[in-house]
Amino acid sequence: QVQLVESGGGLVQAGGSLRLSCAASGRSFSRYAMGWFRQAPGQEREFVATIGWGGGTSYEDSVKGRFTISRDNAKNTVYLQMNSLKPEDTAVYYCATDRSPYGLPYGSSESSRYEYWGQGTQVTVSS
Repeated sequence: QVQLVESGGGLVQAGGSLRLSCAASGRSFSRYAMGWFRQAPGQEREFVATIGWGGGTSYEDSVKGRFTISRDNAKNTVYLQMNSLKPEDTAVYYCATDRSPYGLPYGSSESSRYEYWGQGTQVTVSS
């Protein structure tokens, strides 16, 4: 059974940094694209960043230059380094894994492409 477990969230002041981790188990991690999404209270879940099985990455416009997604296939873990955090980054952050092996070399921003989701980790940025 595939499991994704996020960690690393917390409370940080504006301008600070956090690194989120998502540990995956139950499948050959390196074959699948991974994504980070977030959901703020009263808002729909939105795309944040993705990394393909081939290592290609893409980001939502508001986080470009501030967030970096990476993966360590040996540790079955994907990371989201978040710098220069803003209050509007406050949300529950979720990681997700693609439906198909070797399907997305550059990842995807479409939530429908992802089959398994973690439970989420809260990120709160104070002003």
